[in-house]
Amino acid sequence: TLKRGLDMVGAATLLVLLAPLLVWVAWRIRRDDAGPIFFVQKRVGVDGQLFDFIKFRSMVMDADDALERWKTENEKLYVQYLASNFKLAQDPRITKIGALIRRTSIDELPQLINVLKGDMSLVGPRPLLARELGEYGKSIAAYGKARPGITGLWQISGRSKSTFQHRINMDLWYVRNWSLWYDLVIMLRTVRVVLRQEGAC
Repeated sequence: TLKRGLDMVGAATLLVLLAPLLVWVAWRIRRDDAGPIFFVQKRVGVDGQLFDFIKFRSMVMDADDALERWKTENEKLYVQYLASNFKLAQDPRITKIGALIRRTSIDELPQLINVLKGDMSLVGPRPLLARELGEYGKSIAAYGKARPGITGLWQISGRSKSTFQHRINMDLWYVRNWSLWYDLVIMLRTVRVVLRQEGAC
């Protein structure tokens, strides 16, 4: 399709242009906190198929263990983490370089590889975790018709500040009203949001 062709050209071009930045970030991650450069997690794609979602790693190596310790050692922080939809504005597990790449959305750039592989699109609904599927109810069938996007309505509408239900509504609106024109508008607004560092967490 035309959308898929534009995704391929766009992702390949961005990977070439941003290669020096990507190499520098990878070096900083390894230098600051020895371990994997990428954070890989299973997400739900088209027709409910799982795929390996790629981001630059922005947290310390024992981030999951730290989260488990919060349950008993820092219950207040753990409750805050759950209440804010699994995000904290000041998460102590985030590394120094991790804070920078999250604030500037650079941590999302490895998803260009997902686009080339066909798992994702440049623009689309959010790539969901399997545990989130139930929140969509009967609407999940509509969601599953589109490739998840690196950016989308959620990313340009407050991101971490928006409620989960608002995210669902935006995802479904995008899927039902998709057009190349909307994709272009979303990409242009994404540039503005990233430069202003709006809603990052």
